[in-house]
Amino acid sequence: MSEKDKPAKKIAVALQYDDDSAPVVTAKGAGTVAEQIEALAREAGVPIEENPMMAEALSQIELDQEIPVELYQAVAVLIGFIMRTGRAQNEPAPQQ
Repeated sequence: MSEKDKPAKKIAVALQYDDDSAPVVTAKGAGTVAEQIEALAREAGVPIEENPMMAEALSQIELDQEIPVELYQAVAVLIGFIMRTGRAQNEPAPQQ
């Protein structure tokens, strides 16, 4: 199997956000570490968004650093959706 045929390694990036500052990268990893980050988020009830392109961009940011201005709009859309619905875009709607 060539490099381009191999499935991409899962990447996970955790963000912390408050109203007074830009979101901060609090955890990141690939492969097994990404799976552990995702499992911990699920256990804690943190919404998870599956977006490989955004994860790749956010993974370039150092830990404990704010996201760059170039990513504000994309991250704001994601945070806004989660705040309005209480869930990430890839999570199923609650059963009624």
